[in-house]
Amino acid sequence: MSDELTRSIGEALGAIPMGVFLLAAQHEDRKQGMICSWVQQTCFEPPMVCVAVAKGRPIMPLISESRKFSLCQLDAEDKVIQRKFRHPAELEDDAFLGFELVPGTLGNLPIIKQCHAWLECELACHMDVEGDHDLFVGHVRGGGRHPGTPLIRLRDNGFDY
Repeated sequence: MSDELTRSIGEALGAIPMGVFLLAAQHEDRKQGMICSWVQQTCFEPPMVCVAVAKGRPIMPLISESRKFSLCQLDAEDKVIQRKFRHPAELEDDAFLGFELVPGTLGNLPIIKQCHAWLECELACHMDVEGDHDLFVGHVRGGGRHPGTPLIRLRDNGFDY
């Protein structure tokens, strides 16, 4: 692929708006959360979303074992959650301590109350797409939203984080 084509593709990919989310899961007494932005609604009926997760992330086995996950869309003004969950490998045992959690419909699932919106998902499908990320597709079983502005970002280059 030529440098010019690579640049063009990167610019086009970077123009796709992305929400910034906290992906969270819990299995037994283990909890994990990570910041992600590759989230998309995939179905109306039943309501479903997919999220792309980089291979090897510690949250992957928790989603697979518990068969559920939450997505909390960050508010544009929130910096605390971004800082806390930016590097999930550095998190202590319970990174959710100090945050007020929303009781969910699926139970035993971390949902931070101060987020702009949240979804509770039951795992429908896990796909290895032979790239650097896997896809998790979830049936949306619960959710909610607070007033405010969701954090959305664009990138100059779709090949850069």
